[in-house]
Amino acid sequence: MLADGCSFRVFGLIDDFNREALGIEIDLSLPAERVVRALDQVIEWRSKPQAIRSDNGPEFISAKLAEWAEKRGIRLDFIQPGNPQQNAYVERYNRTVRYDWLGHCLFESIAEVLGYGPELDLDIQLRAPEHGPRRHYPKTEVGPGGLRSTSGEC
Repeated sequence: MLADGCSFRVFGLIDDFNREALGIEIDLSLPAERVVRALDQVIEWRSKPQAIRSDNGPEFISAKLAEWAEKRGIRLDFIQPGNPQQNAYVERYNRTVRYDWLGHCLFESIAEVLGYGPELDLDIQLRAPEHGPRRHYPKTEVGPGGLRSTSGEC
């Protein structure tokens, strides 16, 4: 949460096979279009997955994501509503990012949260090897200025 009370969203992309964090999106809202863009970036950088497992958030059950996945031959697997333990590793990772790293700071703006991204990346690499041997972001997501935001005000 920001100092002014606005909430922000965190979307982490994790390779389920080797448990490597492939990318992270942080913003005030993360609609399906933003999820699709993040997935396209990771696919360009790594390769196409056979399946994507997610919860039943509106950005994941949208027609836009379903159409995107069908065009690429990617199966969408949804956990049962109310059963986050079916996606326990991802839930633990999200909790760690949100509460153990981002929760220790009081951010004045979403830009400040996004600027914290490279520090978060370094912290994950140095202190949390259980999240994968190395933490990587697609080159288009992180640069010298940190992560980018495309939404607007709260």
